[in-house]
Amino acid sequence: MIETERLILRPLNHRQLEKYIKLDNSLEQDLKVNRSTREISPDLMEALEYFIMPNVANPLKNHLFFTLWTMIWKEKNCLVGDLCFVGEPNEFGEVEIGYGTYENYRNMGFMSEAVSGMINWFKPYLNAVLASTEKDNPASAKVLTNNNFTNYDQDERLLHWRMDVGM
Repeated sequence: MIETERLILRPLNHRQLEKYIKLDNSLEQDLKVNRSTREISPDLMEALEYFIMPNVANPLKNHLFFTLWTMIWKEKNCLVGDLCFVGEPNEFGEVEIGYGTYENYRNMGFMSEAVSGMINWFKPYLNAVLASTEKDNPASAKVLTNNNFTNYDQDERLLHWRMDVGM
């Protein structure tokens, strides 16, 4: 568990991920938080099914680098978003981060705070954190600029970001 000024970041275990997918508030009951309205994008559902859940279930993997970390707003005791690493760091100590804020909680600074908390907690294990944002999503890019990421490349659809953290 990681705690920031306004948030608690909790890594979900396999059983909790199964509840997360149901969207029936069983996860919220398990975490003892207030009911929330959240959706799972098709991209996240595919990642959960084919990448996240199999890797979290694998005892040879460090599940903290594969699972969703849910964000709990301490003041309201409710879920406001999720973030995750996209696997363990590579041989250069680089890891990719992904994130999403639930619609009712966007533009409140939660994700910038959560990304900072995750990176600070994992800093001893990393040399750099990478991310990609869609060009038409300035809010997502702002999360990264707020955390001192630098845009180093782009393609037709995405901006690619990097933050060197050192080991």
